[in-house]
Amino acid sequence: MSESNPAPLLVVVSGPSGVGKDATLKRMQARDMPFHFVVTTTTRARRPAEVEGVDYHFASAAEFQEKLARGDFLEHANVYGNLYGNSRHDIEAALARGADVMMRIDVQGAATIRQRVEGAIFIFLISTLAELEARLRARKTETEDALRVRLQTAEQEMQARVHFDYCLRNHDSHLDQTVDDIITIMRAEKLKTHARQIKFK
Repeated sequence: MSESNPAPLLVVVSGPSGVGKDATLKRMQARDMPFHFVVTTTTRARRPAEVEGVDYHFASAAEFQEKLARGDFLEHANVYGNLYGNSRHDIEAALARGADVMMRIDVQGAATIRQRVEGAIFIFLISTLAELEARLRARKTETEDALRVRLQTAEQEMQARVHFDYCLRNHDSHLDQTVDDIITIMRAEKLKTHARQIKFK
């Protein structure tokens, strides 16, 4: 890639459940940012406001296992009893046409990408446990027991931020600031004298 046409970026946005990964990426999409958003395949039930093919690809356990057996996923994980996976072909095709690629995945998924892809940018969204609990309760999709498990896991996942390139505090009332920070990171990465080169291992 030339100086005027820098290599595309693979940006992984991660963090604990309830930190606002989906909300952040949706705000970026609403601002018409020119990036390719990787739509994750999942076996979890669709929430009322979610749209097939936009928020997630919803699949049965059997359909997911078929994709997994074919080697369709660059990474996959079992998160709270539900399966999640991201298409390797989708990511490679977007990068090949020069598009920046955005992924929003959980902490264990980010660890897998770190092992399998060289040159990706890893951004960790962080929040207080009180904020996480408020967001999870607002969803009204969890039992009290499930909520406790998610918060305990979130506390452990917070420790993983040391393995990320950037750590951003994601406030409910300052979502645009989080988006601005991500855009700034991407612009800075493209201006580096030694640009990142994406390589699949």
